[in-house]
Amino acid sequence: MDMNDISQIEQAAGFGRSELFRLGVALLFIIAIMLYSVGSVADVPGSVMLVVAAMIGGYMAVNIGANDVANNVGPAVGSRALTLTGAILIAAIFEAAGALIAGGEVVSTIKKGIIDPALIANTDTFIWVMMGALLAAAVWLNIATALGAPVSTTHSIVGGVLGSGIAAGGIGIANWGKMSQIAASWVISPVLGGLIAAVFLLLIKRTITYKTDMSSAAVRMVPILVALMVWVFGAYLMLKGFKKIWSVDFSTALMIGLALAVIVFVVVRPLVKRAAGRLPNEKASVNRLFTLPLIGAAALLSFAHGANDVANAVGPLAAINEAILHGAVAAKATIPLWVMMVGAIGIALGLALYGPKLIRTVGSEITELDQSRAYCVAMAAAITVIIATQFGLPVSSTHIAVGAVFGVGFLREYLKASHAKRIDEIKSHHHGADEQVVETYLSRFEAASVFDKGIMIQELKKQSAESGLSKKERKNLKRIYRTELVKRAALLKIVAAWLVTVPASAALSAIFFFTIRGMMLE
Repeated sequence: MDMNDISQIEQAAGFGRSELFRLGVALLFIIAIMLYSVGSVADVPGSVMLVVAAMIGGYMAVNIGANDVANNVGPAVGSRALTLTGAILIAAIFEAAGALIAGGEVVSTIKKGIIDPALIANTDTFIWVMMGALLAAAVWLNIATALGAPVSTTHSIVGGVLGSGIAAGGIGIANWGKMSQIAASWVISPVLGGLIAAVFLLLIKRTITYKTDMSSAAVRMVPILVALMVWVFGAYLMLKGFKKIWSVDFSTALMIGLALAVIVFVVVRPLVKRAAGRLPNEKASVNRLFTLPLIGAAALLSFAHGANDVANAVGPLAAINEAILHGAVAAKATIPLWVMMVGAIGIALGLALYGPKLIRTVGSEITELDQSRAYCVAMAAAITVIIATQFGLPVSSTHIAVGAVFGVGFLREYLKASHAKRIDEIKSHHHGADEQVVETYLSRFEAASVFDKGIMIQELKKQSAESGLSKKERKNLKRIYRTELVKRAALLKIVAAWLVTVPASAALSAIFFFTIRGMMLE
């Protein structure tokens, strides 16, 4: 056996040990939930079901952390604004803080109102429906994480409730109007996120990186962009992060965000001017100015996510707890502190153990991100949610963030192709000219502003028309060298996972419901 074989064996063994360690820690967490819940509800009738539900809720929370949190910190890691360790630490702290501080005391038992609880036969059946939904959503998230596909946690639990609800009460139990809105969000979320991210990236390019003096342009624009980010995220936190402890209307949220933005603009402007003066006049220097805003965005997105999506883990568990303690199906259920702790700790733990895989997928495996591109993704995530909240559109934060990454990548492809076409036009027009002449013209073209480049191309086209180019030459002028900056394999895998999330979790949920009912009726 040579040294290469020994090295491969050691690598495989190391991978196996790390997987066993992660699995062991996750199992210890679920066992700890079991032991605590046994001690807390030992005297309650039906305590066995509550203990099992608590363990499933912990498993669901771990999977939310493993899959869903990547959208908040992935772009910051991919752009190297944050290290992977730093991102996990920040996200874990702010996810848990969001869940515990702003997660609320009451949660809706039927997510999105997709089934009518009045059509469920009795309390026991309702408990089985919730357990089947929670387990199915957790299993599907686990599968998606293993495949490296970021999917919507909300859609997973919606599919779970739909599947077990239909299994318990028939096809008429479902609110198909709500389901059609959710299906529409599969298109609305990523498209809107992608468009907004592309608009911001184009804005940054036109106002900063396409300028000859990028440092001066950055001094003018970066404080405005940072202030705009504070405005958007201030409103976002008011509408989504703190809505369960301090509810404000849309206009109030915008005014609070605007006040914060003005303060930040005044503070940041001299700091940016001082920093830009010490940096070289290049794109990498401009990108560095977005580092701190990106770290703040990752933290705030994680806080808002923890406040909102902890309900996906503890909502069904709180519903089961309410049904067992009071013997009735409730539209709203209070969340005991121990239930909220299961969700908060589970999300943080799942992120630390299994989050890196999806963080890398979102941050670097779809398209290459730098700090300015990651800024665009963060802005798209917050703005799209604000727009959706105002118009009542059902959108997925996962679909928005991933769609924004794709939007950035496809815009880069378009700009790259357009640039290649222009260079091709220049070379075709100078066909037969001295090489030095061509290089001089290309250098002047590259150094020109966007406006001047347009004038130069128009002049070339005019000269080409006057010179009477042949059909073949005109065909050559239209040729575009395509450069793929978005990985198509990642695109296909993620879209496929999105499309099957609701039906897959619904099918699993129906199977689990019938299994649980069969076991309980024996």
